[in-house]
Amino acid sequence: MGYFSEYLNTIEQPEHRQKMEHIFDWIDITFPELDKVIKWNQPMYTHHGTYIIGFSKAKAHMSVNPEAAGMKPFIKRFEKDGYTFTENLFRIKWTDEVDYELLKDIIEYNLKDKAETTTFWRHYK
Repeated sequence: MGYFSEYLNTIEQPEHRQKMEHIFDWIDITFPELDKVIKWNQPMYTHHGTYIIGFSKAKAHMSVNPEAAGMKPFIKRFEKDGYTFTENLFRIKWTDEVDYELLKDIIEYNLKDKAETTTFWRHYK
């Protein structure tokens, strides 16, 4: 796990830590071109210096943040999976199954949509 180990070690429940670690391992294998960074005390993945997806932990869930533009195409799938969401993030309860196909589609969407982006965040108009 390496780079995100310190963050993972702050998750008290071993099952929760393992679940998030599994997601990070899956991303590392599926998208080896992504860079890992910690910003604002949260693990994030970037590509060519632009934000792709980030994660944070809470007592009952983990939050996944692909930015608002990275959320919009997937709202119906969040609802289908039973994930609660806001404009910028969706929540996977520690007791929920992880929809890896959804994560893959979100990351691929952001990689394509932000291919020419030269800033960390998207600029909204």
